[in-house]
Amino acid sequence: MPVEQAKLNLPGKSGVYLFRRKDGRIMYVGKATNLQSRVRSYFSSNPDRQMIPKLVSDADDIEYIVTQSPSEALILERQLIRKHKPRYNSRLKDDKSYPFISLTKEEFPRILYTRFPTEGDLRWGPFPDAGAAKRVIQLLRSQFGIRDKDCKGQEGCFSKHIGLCKGPCVDPEGYPEIVKAVTSVLDGDAGILIRSLQNEMDKESKALQYERAARIRDMISTVQKTISQQIIHSRFYQDCDAIGFASREDRGSVTILHAKNGVIQGKVDYPLIHRGDISESVACVLSEHYTNRRPPKTLLIPSPLGNSMEKWLSEKRGKNKIEIKIPKRGELAKLRRMADQNAEINVLRHRKTSSGSLEQNAANDCAKLLQLDSMDYVVCFDMAQILGEERVGASIVLSKGRPNKKEYRTYRVKTDALDDLRMMSEVVERWLKRQKEWPDLLLLDGGETHLKVITKMLEKYGLNGRFPVAALAKKEETLHMLDREPIVLKRSGRLLVHARDEAHRFVNKYHRKRRGKKALLDPLEEIEGLGAKKIQSLLRHFGGRNGIDYASIDELMKVPGIGRSMARKIYEHFNG
Repeated sequence: MPVEQAKLNLPGKSGVYLFRRKDGRIMYVGKATNLQSRVRSYFSSNPDRQMIPKLVSDADDIEYIVTQSPSEALILERQLIRKHKPRYNSRLKDDKSYPFISLTKEEFPRILYTRFPTEGDLRWGPFPDAGAAKRVIQLLRSQFGIRDKDCKGQEGCFSKHIGLCKGPCVDPEGYPEIVKAVTSVLDGDAGILIRSLQNEMDKESKALQYERAARIRDMISTVQKTISQQIIHSRFYQDCDAIGFASREDRGSVTILHAKNGVIQGKVDYPLIHRGDISESVACVLSEHYTNRRPPKTLLIPSPLGNSMEKWLSEKRGKNKIEIKIPKRGELAKLRRMADQNAEINVLRHRKTSSGSLEQNAANDCAKLLQLDSMDYVVCFDMAQILGEERVGASIVLSKGRPNKKEYRTYRVKTDALDDLRMMSEVVERWLKRQKEWPDLLLLDGGETHLKVITKMLEKYGLNGRFPVAALAKKEETLHMLDREPIVLKRSGRLLVHARDEAHRFVNKYHRKRRGKKALLDPLEEIEGLGAKKIQSLLRHFGGRNGIDYASIDELMKVPGIGRSMARKIYEHFNG
């Protein structure tokens, strides 16, 4: 189906846009100072090129990636064209290449200005300003004496005589340090070079040599400008995903920018219902995104994910360990901020177009996934206890995808049941007896065993088959239903994950309240991120609270579910 202009909602920012077909094929890649204005021009009644109407009619969607500047958009456009080789770009645009700065892979590396870097050489760029790239090379040669030509061992070559080359072919001592310094500057750490130039500029100013001072000032500007252009192509992110996040009220968006071989390959946007915890929202998306794909070597995140999530990502990665970072400065930080910028644009875009229907759409998608008529009324159960103390359960309700807190219920277990299965069976049975309307889905926080126990109890009342029942296990977010293969929830099943997590939050809140009536707040409950189930594991492992008080970090880490970060929190809580 041809792209409809009325359905487009592009931001007025710089970036690239991609005309795409249903099968994923990229038909055209373009850049824009203002994405909204530029793409709108393709729908003009008098297009400036004959191919444009055909391009618009053949495309099914227009995607975009926001950049921090028009020059970055220019660079990214060239990279995406080289990757995808869109058929319409060859018809509508030239194939101009852009320059790089490279360091050759030789015994005594050379610095080169080139449009076609040799495989294996270190490279930076491409640079839209060729003149600036050349001036940076000249400056690096004059400051450090790195060579640019193969003099083939000629003693006393001209470049050496005028101070542009240290002459490593004559005397190699100190040349590796020179190469290291130049590499550091090109990697973005130009502080030493800039400070040296600033001192030189100050000296010239004090000597009233204002023209020389102005030239040095221009040199500083050139270095800063050239180094800042490297975000789009960097040897730092050879296999890297940058995670961006933004929210408005209860709407959120997670954007994943994927970079490989130094080039941003593309992005994926995930709109979601945000409940206030950034780490939780991001973790929810990542568990979906990487369920059926291998995580990258490096993951750049906006906030800590927690030990369990990091462990899961490492397991998905396999033998090669994943590196998870929250970068604060440098190129990686710039890349992650770009992801934030795209997430911000996306959440505003969805807010304008969805008109309050995001939750309903999520419910509809989930119903389609489970082959149900609707998912407008969902009830979810969860249980909580600590060594049999204050055994409680709770149920939450989602109406058309949104929490209906008026229908939230809490239960105290009345029988002597100590295991979660029998406790849940008792609570659901009590719910049945008071229920006047059956849900579109009854959801349980648990696995296949929970499903079988509750189904057997429903048979006793002749209700088996009256409404669908499912159990959602936390391991890989696997959903179990009778007579069906387990489903690993992806994007379309996110509503069920939210329901399970909301039930878990609600029952733990009630459990703390019940215990607080009997005694002062347990010191363990004051530790952020330490829930009822982890507290229970700690008490079982140490046989009581005294053992926890005096345990070392290594001893705490032996408890199932307690990683190093949480162990440190517990230790510091009791030991100052």
